[in-house]
Amino acid sequence: MKECMQTDKPRIAILMAVYEPNLEWLREQLISLNEQTYPNLYLYVREDCSPKVSFVEIEKCVKECITAFPYEIKRNAENLGSNGTFELLTQEAEGEYFAYCDQDDVWLPEKLEVLQREIEAHKAQLVCSDMFIIDGAGRQTADSITKVRRHHVFCSGEGLAEKLVFSNFVTGCTMLIRADIAKAAISFCPYMVHDHYLALYAANNGRIVSLPDRLIKYRIHGGNQTEMMAGVVDKASYGRIRIDEALEKMRWLEENFSYDSELKEVIRQGKVWLEARQKNWHRQGGAKTVWRYRGFNKAVSCFELVLSSAPNWLFQLALAMKKKNLL
Repeated sequence: MKECMQTDKPRIAILMAVYEPNLEWLREQLISLNEQTYPNLYLYVREDCSPKVSFVEIEKCVKECITAFPYEIKRNAENLGSNGTFELLTQEAEGEYFAYCDQDDVWLPEKLEVLQREIEAHKAQLVCSDMFIIDGAGRQTADSITKVRRHHVFCSGEGLAEKLVFSNFVTGCTMLIRADIAKAAISFCPYMVHDHYLALYAANNGRIVSLPDRLIKYRIHGGNQTEMMAGVVDKASYGRIRIDEALEKMRWLEENFSYDSELKEVIRQGKVWLEARQKNWHRQGGAKTVWRYRGFNKAVSCFELVLSSAPNWLFQLALAMKKKNLL
């Protein structure tokens, strides 16, 4: 391990959460970090109490792959999940910018150099990018996330918090965020993935910029935490994961998030929409209110209005189509 190069560039801290990694994929990811062209980096790794892959193996992998800049690796005292681990990394990391890192992707060498240049050029709080899509074998399957997630629409500018309350276009492993904004966002919302919450917080405090550049190879495989409809297997699990948890998120934001009057009203109306979705899904009314607030997400509203009273076999068919990006 060698020290950072002498440079006047601000430090970028790479924050990496690791849990039950495929060591081959982890090695590919670490090597891609080591090959970054940006000259002032520091890597923080936290291992989240993997039951099968030993900390010694993970530590050895990091030591062998990271030779171009300093790093530190620690093991959580208990399993915190990805959100808890990234929150802990955010608390302890030092640097001007934070780059959040998964354990199974591949970063292009220029990734951090491009993101740092653009965040400064646009005076943004956060920048993110598009990505190539690869499978478990490393084969490219698409040249944009928008090709595999049909409702993913990138946005740039100010005033994007209202949009980000309901849907996220910022993929955490592609983003660079100002460290002071990330630290101010603590504590993270327990009902949102860390990247979604950080994007919402950043948008509420300034500008977000989405770049068309493909700066990573994003690996989509069966174990991805953020896979579309992850954990949904039937109507009951859909209601619990896609409606009940979303309602808890809205209630948490209403009670804990700092917002202006316009965003406050959006969150209030969003809670009304979700309460109606919950009633509709359990066939207790609410359909008219779901339709009234369909502007929050027309596709979701229509999906649930049609399928709330459908037999389970028809729901399973629609679910399979949605997971294949056909709905």
